[in-house]
Amino acid sequence: MKMITLAGQQVPQLGLGTWGLGENKATADTALAALQAGISAGATVIDTAEMYGDGAAETLVGRLWQTVPRDRVFLISKFYPWHADPTEMRVALLNSLRRLKTDYLDLYLLHWPGDTPLAATVQGLNALKKEGLIRAYGVSNFDVADVQKWLAVPDAPLTANEVLYNVAERGIEFDLLPRHRQRGITTIGYSPFNSGSGDSIPVPDSLKALAAEKGVTVHQLLLAWTMRTDVLSIPKASTVAHMTANLAAADLTLSPTDLARIDQLFPGPTRKMPLHEI
Repeated sequence: MKMITLAGQQVPQLGLGTWGLGENKATADTALAALQAGISAGATVIDTAEMYGDGAAETLVGRLWQTVPRDRVFLISKFYPWHADPTEMRVALLNSLRRLKTDYLDLYLLHWPGDTPLAATVQGLNALKKEGLIRAYGVSNFDVADVQKWLAVPDAPLTANEVLYNVAERGIEFDLLPRHRQRGITTIGYSPFNSGSGDSIPVPDSLKALAAEKGVTVHQLLLAWTMRTDVLSIPKASTVAHMTANLAAADLTLSPTDLARIDQLFPGPTRKMPLHEI
């Protein structure tokens, strides 16, 4: 599996999303088995948030340490914008750590821009980092202007920005992705199938034909496309079968001809596009 740099560490480019996992007790064990399968195969980045199922996803992830060493996993969680001042942030983090059954996060993200002054948010994050409760921090759903405001705050290293990214949502390629690369910010792309939006990606016959030629499913093709460069992709898989399919996509190589065919169906941006989020 291809590796990329995140918070100064080499991590696999395929991560494990958890949005919606753990909310249904009847399927929680199945979802847990899927996460275990992904980790066993080397997909050792897990992305979650206090928002997901009001903590249900974090609680599910916390069950992993019964069978998986905590230090084998690069663990990411996110906090609400209304928890972005130093006091609320610390309470939110301690609640997340309790649900996750761990004493630290590898990466803590502000889930989307809010009203709390960024200087106060950075102050709180630096305090948590100094305390050893988090090892790095970043943001989510920040557009170029938001990133620039963050970087203007003193002593505010920005490790990563997690944003919507798939063949139907390529707007970040115009300006945000180049800015990330320029400043050494890792791009984490969520919803590679756009499934969380309720507006699924259209599948033209020519895309089905390309997948068939390569002996893969359309979903595997779409996932491999998100990982063709340096973006960390975090699809959700709620079953072992789905996880196995995602893992196979991580090993799929798309040729320049393949990519050109996909570009014809889903052209890249030629102007500034609004940053969409789910």
